[in-house]
Amino acid sequence: MEVIHKIGRRKTAVARVYLAEGKGKITINKKDIAAYFPTATLQYKVNQPLAMTNNDGNFDITVNVFGGGITGQAEAIRLALSRAMCEIDAENRLILKPEGLLTRDPRMVERKKFGQKKARKKFQFSKR
Repeated sequence: MEVIHKIGRRKTAVARVYLAEGKGKITINKKDIAAYFPTATLQYKVNQPLAMTNNDGNFDITVNVFGGGITGQAEAIRLALSRAMCEIDAENRLILKPEGLLTRDPRMVERKKFGQKKARKKFQFSKR
């Protein structure tokens, strides 16, 4: 099997995932997953597509991720892994789709407008 490359995005985080056959080692930005994502919740989010498709220890995964915060990065990795699982086996799509793991979350921060304090908040109005 050759290396599978997929991209996942969430907010401003972009994750590039490379899957190769191996023992189940996950490396994120040249660090181990436990070192990069210290909380169990974020580690669970990253491992979710692998656990649901019963591919826990089958692949060595290398991830390059940048932008956003750690939660956005974890969810970007999750989307990329879900897309990779679908490329490996089309049956995986039927497992991942109902859980919403193949949906790109489009929510992003709204830009600040000029003449305003924030995106929607205005400066205090003074009548006199």
